[in-house]
Amino acid sequence: MTIDPAELTAKHAGCLPELLGMRFTEATRDRLVAELAIRDDLKTVGGRLHGGAIMAFADTVAATATVVNLPPGAGTTTLESKTNFFAGATEGVVRAETLPLHRGRTTMVWQTRVTDASGRLLALVIQTQMVLAPR
Repeated sequence: MTIDPAELTAKHAGCLPELLGMRFTEATRDRLVAELAIRDDLKTVGGRLHGGAIMAFADTVAATATVVNLPPGAGTTTLESKTNFFAGATEGVVRAETLPLHRGRTTMVWQTRVTDASGRLLALVIQTQMVLAPR
């Protein structure tokens, strides 16, 4: 099942992902990809993309992947997120690709790779999302 990435981007209007400048580029139930352009206001004083921006980027991609896999009426929240940083980036566009490690009835676990334009791994995030039953 293919999902319109522009619709996913639009659903985040007025929220942190829009403030960051995130844009979904590919979307299926099995894989989500988004991009983020590095801007000066997303950098550290040292001139690299801030780790918090990378974490928020990855969190949003994996949470959105959970949303597209939820049963009708269910919600989600992040239970745990672990980030390993491998390299910094100072310019260009970074890409986040998330794949499921587990899609269960009560939790989902996603692995998100954040890379620069050359494909160099900047960060690897593994995140657990709780599936919230419909109210």
